[in-house]
Amino acid sequence: MIPTSVAGTDDGPTGAEARGSRWTTQRWFASVLVAMVVLVLAGAVVGAQALSRTATVSNHLSDRVSPARTAVVEFGAALVNQEIGVRGYLLSGQRQFLEPYQQGIAAEQAAVARIRQLLSSEPLALAGLADAEEQARRWRTTMADPLIARHQDSATPAPMTVVMQSRTAFDEVRARVAVLDDRLIQIRQDGRAALDQSRQVRNGVFVFLAAVLLAFLVLIAVLLRVVVLRPLIQLSRAVRRVAGGDFDHHLTPAGPADLARLGQDVEAMRQRLVDGLATSQLAREQLEQQQRELRRSNADLEQFAYVASHDLQEPLRKVASFCQLLQRRYAGALDERAQQYIGFAVDGASRMQSLINDLLAFSRIGRVHTAVEPVDLNQTVAQAEDSLALAIGESGARIVRPDLPTVPGDATLLTMLWQNLIGNAIKFRRPGQAPLVHITAGADDGVWTFAVEDNGIGIDPEFAGKIFVIFQRLHPRDSYPGTGIGLAMCKKIVEHHGGEITLDSSYRQGARPVFTLAGEDRSVDPVGQVGGVRGDPDVDLAQGARADARVEQRRAGAEQHG
Repeated sequence: MIPTSVAGTDDGPTGAEARGSRWTTQRWFASVLVAMVVLVLAGAVVGAQALSRTATVSNHLSDRVSPARTAVVEFGAALVNQEIGVRGYLLSGQRQFLEPYQQGIAAEQAAVARIRQLLSSEPLALAGLADAEEQARRWRTTMADPLIARHQDSATPAPMTVVMQSRTAFDEVRARVAVLDDRLIQIRQDGRAALDQSRQVRNGVFVFLAAVLLAFLVLIAVLLRVVVLRPLIQLSRAVRRVAGGDFDHHLTPAGPADLARLGQDVEAMRQRLVDGLATSQLAREQLEQQQRELRRSNADLEQFAYVASHDLQEPLRKVASFCQLLQRRYAGALDERAQQYIGFAVDGASRMQSLINDLLAFSRIGRVHTAVEPVDLNQTVAQAEDSLALAIGESGARIVRPDLPTVPGDATLLTMLWQNLIGNAIKFRRPGQAPLVHITAGADDGVWTFAVEDNGIGIDPEFAGKIFVIFQRLHPRDSYPGTGIGLAMCKKIVEHHGGEITLDSSYRQGARPVFTLAGEDRSVDPVGQVGGVRGDPDVDLAQGARADARVEQRRAGAEQHG
């Protein structure tokens, strides 16, 4: 059933979907991708800063604070060596005990330089170092060096009170070194705290990035389902319904703009299909009506052809019969002119009968002869030669042909084709020259091409397209008798077998009609019927038989009456 109206069955898009339909799928996913890239870049920047801070703090602790603490220990050890050397010298009075003192001073200077280099970015530690260094210098200038100078000329040990006084003064130096070490410990603790904080920030950034990626994966999945898959599923369901034959089903566009446009295009295609099917159904109904009318017209035409041909022949036979009876009965009473008039009447009636018979045969091509079977063309040519035996014998014609193929077709029609072509070659011969008819055949891509060459009078190329038209004659009837139907009949027979027939205008030694026939089994076009509607051959034969019987009865009655 062809739809005549469009009815919507799907729910329309919601408000959100309507707003979302302004965006294309590409815009949706581009927006999501841009947002994800922005967040990832922000997280990457924060993470990079956290990693950089972690590396900086870690490097500061490992490359400066830890070596600085070692240098502070060396600084304290150098000071202790100085105090031990001074104390040993004071207690023993021997100068070799001053070697640790001198070495301690050199070690102190090296340690101080090392600490200053390592802690150049720590002013608080540098202040503690300067304080401890100043206190050590004060101890040496106010206590150690004076005591050494006082007892350098004495070989006796210094009193214990002096030694204890030096030790007490050195305890202040030791305290300042301890303060410096405490400050380094605090710096290390602060660095570790900053390192822990940077690591927490770094870990937080990693967690954030993972959460962002997961969230965007979920968002993309939701977008795919809501924005893409759902409209596509709705569209595919609607398309399947239409493809299943429900042409009344209306496709409602939904989803992003591009999918909505796709739905609109599919809906427009459905509407065009509906319109096309409606037009096709109307055309089919009109065609069926025309076919019915053609069948009726064909049947009427066939009936008219048979009845008219036989009914036309019956009075002609009567005219010819009575003229011949008149000629025989009054042969001695009629003068020569009357005999000539009777001859004209008999000849005209005979030619009219021949024309009617040819017209009847022409109209029957494709209606009566419809059998398609393998036909040996050698046999059809032989039968045509048998039918033309009298003309061949009288003209001395010679027919040359190769071994011809077997083609699908109707043997009777193909025999009639050869008979007309060979008969024309014999009829239109040059005066005083025996006809030579040469048949050729060649195959190309399953199609056979045949030619019938003769050495006759030929045909002017300007008439090449007219000779296959019915009733077209190029010569006076008294020169070459005939009805002008033969070549038209050949054209109809060839076209009935799916081929073509033309005149080779390049051949100048005579005439050379060329025609083609299928070399394989192909459907035969029922040429000769209006609109290509094939008549019933049984009905045709029955009608022809009844008409022939009716004519014979009338002829017998006329002869009895005569």
